[in-house]
Amino acid sequence: MVALFKIIINKMNTSIINSVVPAIRMLASRETVLTARFDEREDLLKITTEKELQALPFIKENARILVIEETSTPDTIIKDIENKLATWFKTNEKHPNYFLLKGVGLVVVACKASCLDSFLGNSHGDVKVNEGRVKQKIVIVTGGAQGFGGGIAEMLFAQGANVVIADLNEEVGTHMANNLNTNNQSNRAFFVKANVADAASVENMITETVKQFGGLDVIISNAGILRAGGLDEMTPETFSLMTDVNYKAYFLCAKYSSAVMKVQSKYRKDYFMDIIQINSKSGLKGSNRNFAYAGGKFGGIGLTQSFAMELMPNRIKVNSICPGNFFEGPLWSDPEKGLFVQYLNAGKVPGAKKLEDVKAFYEAQVPAGRGCRVIDVVRAIYYVIEQEYETGQAIPVTGGQNMLN
Repeated sequence: MVALFKIIINKMNTSIINSVVPAIRMLASRETVLTARFDEREDLLKITTEKELQALPFIKENARILVIEETSTPDTIIKDIENKLATWFKTNEKHPNYFLLKGVGLVVVACKASCLDSFLGNSHGDVKVNEGRVKQKIVIVTGGAQGFGGGIAEMLFAQGANVVIADLNEEVGTHMANNLNTNNQSNRAFFVKANVADAASVENMITETVKQFGGLDVIISNAGILRAGGLDEMTPETFSLMTDVNYKAYFLCAKYSSAVMKVQSKYRKDYFMDIIQINSKSGLKGSNRNFAYAGGKFGGIGLTQSFAMELMPNRIKVNSICPGNFFEGPLWSDPEKGLFVQYLNAGKVPGAKKLEDVKAFYEAQVPAGRGCRVIDVVRAIYYVIEQEYETGQAIPVTGGQNMLN
């Protein structure tokens, strides 16, 4: 009975966090969309007045505080916030710094993620303002701890995004986030452990993102696995695993991220958001003795087109990016598990005797004469985010190997 009660309470808290915090983020914003952080420390849950909050040592002097009395359901909380903010902005040009939700938690709002740290008493000294192409966007990259996803996360962070690195590899992902944050930029990196094939884990990934940054602007469904093999080699267990990670996971990411994005869309009419799947050229053309991977990627493009039709009324764009072969990454070049090894052993390249033969075979198929690189894909990601008109597309980034028709 106690365990069931805890589950119900956790579900209520998740609902409040994923609905109320993104709503606050948008309702408090004016020209610039803000970031926010949700803090539910036990001492904060006991505070009921502005005076008590102001007395805490980490609260800024002369802080702008709004106390929200209504805490019954997400909809009634948001309605109370709407009404109080409407009154607030009649006499104040600047947004509140703190929203005290009685018995629920504290929402801190600021223009930059680094300011959130400062407002919670975690100042890191002088901050380097990063005004890149995706400045202060909140971006999740699944499979973001290493390889292709790691490169995407690093480049988006360098261009000003608040990046959530979602991965099963906790040690590598935490190290990467900490390393990015040592530059003390105005944006922040954050790691969350996530199994993208598990619904509860994906929902938690979204909730942790909202708690850390206040919402979600872009999710890049990048995590994927590849096990090559023909019909005589592929086991049902391996096929199911690849389908879960390469196909089902994209559905889960879209399901839980779009719920938060819809809240943001409701409370800011001019705001566009993005769900981006990192697909593959194998999603555009069948792949010999690689059907499990290609089938999942073909299915992913079907999901992209369908999600796009459903979500564009909420100004949520959904697109797939289809990279060519990333020969330089571990997926291909790992000496034990890489595709060059797998394809050599599977006999996928006729006459190949060594790894170099397999690599040369695939390079010769690319008009550009080389494999795809992270920067090629990131440039496509910039295009997808910056434009506001195109959705439901599968964009080849293949050096001319695959062309639209």
